[in-house]
Amino acid sequence: MSFNNKIIWITGASSGIGEALTYELNQQGAKLIISSRRKETLEQVKNNCSNPSDIHIVTLDLAKTDELPSKAEEAISHWGHVDYLFNNGGISQRSNAIDTNLDVIRTVMEINFFGSVALTKAVLPSMIERESGHIVITSSVMGKFGTRLRSSYAASKHALHGYFDSLRQEVYDKNIKISLVCPGFIKTNVTKNALEGDGSKHNKMGKGQEHGMPADEFARKLIPKINRGKEEIYIGGSEIWAVYLKRFFPRLLNKMLRKVKVT
Repeated sequence: MSFNNKIIWITGASSGIGEALTYELNQQGAKLIISSRRKETLEQVKNNCSNPSDIHIVTLDLAKTDELPSKAEEAISHWGHVDYLFNNGGISQRSNAIDTNLDVIRTVMEINFFGSVALTKAVLPSMIERESGHIVITSSVMGKFGTRLRSSYAASKHALHGYFDSLRQEVYDKNIKISLVCPGFIKTNVTKNALEGDGSKHNKMGKGQEHGMPADEFARKLIPKINRGKEEIYIGGSEIWAVYLKRFFPRLLNKMLRKVKVT
């Protein structure tokens, strides 16, 4: 199976993992819809591609869930359908739970969880009608366990697993696949753009991200796994082992995390 001529919609495509996926899938011959809030940046990404004529831009804000059904109509109508939806857009958080305002928690949940759910619900009927489709959700290793300073972020990613694991069972007989992707430390601006407890931008590069896997390498490793229809995917460095420690030795992991410096 190849991505040549497949219609793929990628959110969060203006930077980081989404941008890297755009370049890699464009090279593989896919026809892309790329989305984020920043049209100018999306235009730059499009112009950087080897086949820019195969890219359509749909600007959207995942926090504005009431607008997403019309955005889905726009995206679907451009190429006629969507084969793959990459729910990649999101935001992180860096603050102790006690210091995090409730509206910040709501913002993280609105973007990471409700935004992905709303967009999926808007695209899903057309996939069910065609009895074909693949929904990819960028979660995180934080979707499998939590650390200090990331309570809201981890909660939003845990919620994605509960929702999309359930959805996978409901759409299996419609030939629709669901893949949850759990990156470790990937070198992007996710920490810089993270929200602090009062809603201000963190504006600091975390050490994990600074020394993490380059986004283009991540994209190259991810795409073959999506092609094989893997249901849950872990890509990163040694931090990936924490997922297995959580599963088999949770008390040991908790003891280790209490001693680890997190940024």
